[in-house]
Amino acid sequence: MSGHSKWATTKHKKAAIDAKRGKLFAKLIKTIEVAARTGGGDPAGNPTLADAIAKAKGQSVPNDNIDRAVKRGSGALGDAVAYEEIMYEAYAAGGVAVLVECLTDNRNRANAEVRTAITRNGGTPADPGSVSYLFGRKGVVLLTKTDGLTEDDVLLAVLDAGAEEVNDLDEAFEVVCEATDTHAVRLACTDAGLEVQSADIAWMPSVSVPLEDEVAVKVLRLVDALEDLDDVQNVWANFDVSDEVLERVS
Repeated sequence: MSGHSKWATTKHKKAAIDAKRGKLFAKLIKTIEVAARTGGGDPAGNPTLADAIAKAKGQSVPNDNIDRAVKRGSGALGDAVAYEEIMYEAYAAGGVAVLVECLTDNRNRANAEVRTAITRNGGTPADPGSVSYLFGRKGVVLLTKTDGLTEDDVLLAVLDAGAEEVNDLDEAFEVVCEATDTHAVRLACTDAGLEVQSADIAWMPSVSVPLEDEVAVKVLRLVDALEDLDDVQNVWANFDVSDEVLERVS
């Protein structure tokens, strides 16, 4: 039965990933629309749009979808949808701080869905500012690891562009910088021949809460529920889970 069980598990995981990919595509398209609406439809003069397009292409979003999103956002196809940016704050199990970034065309719907996801999964909604002070706005560029590439190589390529640190994440290198330097760091990586997986603006925690199995399950369930909402773009939380715990709770 082991072979059959392995196949069933793989199929289930693939179905979940494919479902998530559809939601991911929608979120990436929405980011492109907002960037084009805010800074114009020319990536050469709109670094935020350029980074959003690069991320979408990195996730295999079709070029036609990207082009339509740029045109919708810039108004070339008529009036674009007016998305509103909203940040929600909450506490998860174990005192974990959670930030929820939304882009929505319906504030009431987003309010209701986010609050329901938080309370149904053991979380507590928090007042504005009570959680966000635990996070700092940073640029995060992920690079593919290749044979022979070292942290020093990466640091040398990105230091002049404003990089603050380079971290080895086993399967990738993470470059952290000020949020305003994200585009410059991504370009420096590309110019140096490094393969960029993603370039994002992130809320990085100043203090992390270590989690063990039982609490980790509750926190990860809450994060999953929030990320599954159409209006939610990103979820940030200040928990730290070891590989061993993550493997057990998965």
